[in-house]
Amino acid sequence: MKMLLILATLAAAPVLIGAAPMVAAADQRRSDQMSAFEARKTGRLLSVREIEARVRPTMGDAQYLGFDYDSGSAIYTLKYLRDGTVIWVDVDGRTGQIVGRTGR
Repeated sequence: MKMLLILATLAAAPVLIGAAPMVAAADQRRSDQMSAFEARKTGRLLSVREIEARVRPTMGDAQYLGFDYDSGSAIYTLKYLRDGTVIWVDVDGRTGQIVGRTGR
C-alpha cells in the first residue's frame, strides 16, 4: 500500500511542478489587478478605458486585442494586430502618455 502511495505521489510530481509557474503568474496578475484597482480609486492611475480612448485614435485600422498592466512601473501595454503584425503600445498609466511602441 505504501508503495502505491509513493508511486502515485511521484507520478503527480511533474504535473504539480509544472503547475507552479502558472499559479505564480496567476498570483502576480491578481496582485497587479489589485494594485491597479487601488491606484485608480485614489486617483493616482487612469483607468484602462481612459487609456484605450487616448490610444485608439492613433491606431488607425488596427484590431485591438487587449492589454496587460504592470503595477511595478504603472505601465499599460495595449496589444493590436494589423496586417498580421502585432503592435505593442506602452502607456504610462499615471499620465496617459505613450512611452513605447513596437511594430507599425
